[in-house]
Amino acid sequence: MGFAIFLLLLTVLGAGAAAAWVPVARSGQWLKPLLAFSGAYLFTLTVTHILPEALQLLPEHPTRVGYWVLAGFFGQLLLEVLSQGVEHGHVHAETGHGHDAVGRVPFLLLAALVVHSFLEGSILVHTPEVGDISRNFYAIVVGVALHHMPAAFALATLLRLRLGSFRRVWPGLLIFALASPIGIIFSNYVVLAQLLSSGWYAALLGLVAGNFLHVSTTILFETSPEHRLNWPKMAATLAGLLLALAVA
Repeated sequence: MGFAIFLLLLTVLGAGAAAAWVPVARSGQWLKPLLAFSGAYLFTLTVTHILPEALQLLPEHPTRVGYWVLAGFFGQLLLEVLSQGVEHGHVHAETGHGHDAVGRVPFLLLAALVVHSFLEGSILVHTPEVGDISRNFYAIVVGVALHHMPAAFALATLLRLRLGSFRRVWPGLLIFALASPIGIIFSNYVVLAQLLSSGWYAALLGLVAGNFLHVSTTILFETSPEHRLNWPKMAATLAGLLLALAVA
């Protein structure tokens, strides 16, 4: 558990730090293949493990899981109105209300990312009672970490553009980095018994599965908007798919 928390913290802070020396204009050279890889990895784990486990935990009411998946999918759509697509590695220098926003922390954007990240961390429960999620705990942790890398890079870049100093980026980046670990701690050490006994953990899995389906499919569609064959992105997508199948 401690290693998972350390990995998630290190991934966000490391990717955010990289924004200090990687020019925005050149970031697409590695960011798009990474997005394709992480999108395929996350999509595969969602379909093969997270959704099936949610259905197994509620065998008598499988349609309830479907409703939670829909809530997660369309809820993520609303969150992205606030986050400006930072989850996909998007960077918009002008957010908020024109030049009045420059120099100020985009609190709504940061709050949307924190909610998204906290929910992702909250499904990372390590106990035999949750079956596939526990058996493939670190495979899913890696998927969340990969997903956070472009998001952290985009957030750090955006904050640097908005605040004018990379030193002022760190508080916002640290808040984002802590969200998933806090979700892990909350689910594993505060409300685990209640989540499992009430069926709310299955609902939570469905909700986050909907989030993941929205984010991963958006990433995969955006990496080839002209529907042209791009071999580096195709290779990254296949690598993400095959790695998820191999490790889980």
